[in-house]
Amino acid sequence: MTVSGFTFNAFSENTYLLHDTTGQCVVIDPGCYERAEQEALRSFIADSGLEVVLLLNTHCHIDHVFGNKFIVDTYKVPFLIHEGDLSTLRAVPTYAPNYGFPRFETVEPTGFLTADQPVRFGETKLEVRFAPGHAPGHVVFYHEPTQTVIGGDVLFKGSIGRTDLPGGDYATLIESIRTQLLTLPDAVTVYPGHGPATTIGAERRANPFLQ
Repeated sequence: MTVSGFTFNAFSENTYLLHDTTGQCVVIDPGCYERAEQEALRSFIADSGLEVVLLLNTHCHIDHVFGNKFIVDTYKVPFLIHEGDLSTLRAVPTYAPNYGFPRFETVEPTGFLTADQPVRFGETKLEVRFAPGHAPGHVVFYHEPTQTVIGGDVLFKGSIGRTDLPGGDYATLIESIRTQLLTLPDAVTVYPGHGPATTIGAERRANPFLQ
């Protein structure tokens, strides 16, 4: 499995494409709001000969869902979130104009993710791990063969997700990190929702929030 990343929007959000040798591709947290961002993503997909088969959100804060409708409309694919973040998703249109995004359009999920049901595409299987605290329905996606986690806004290089937004809770987030991420091998690479990638081992040793 290959991870291709893009940084979009005013929040410098990381959007990820996961794809394997079959050419099938999953889009995770499309943050593309401006037309140029949408075209950059579409061009990469076309130039790489990828077939988009699924849209996933780790969670549904505004910066991670800007491009949901674009992906669903362009590729006609299923769209999955954890049911615990449905209210988070539905709240975005109520505050998007106040954040300076009057053209935001939402789309409803076609189904829900659960921790006991893996996500499959091509020859790839992703483990879904429920990791609330930053958002009530936050999940992360773990690919064991490549020791890769798409982590959303749970764990960052030297930091953790904020917990002062609606549905956030510090103790819950720390528990999620300890039970859902720090139980993974040190060599696992974490691709976060903002900033550079890190590893479980590096954060276990040096992240000040986890000491």
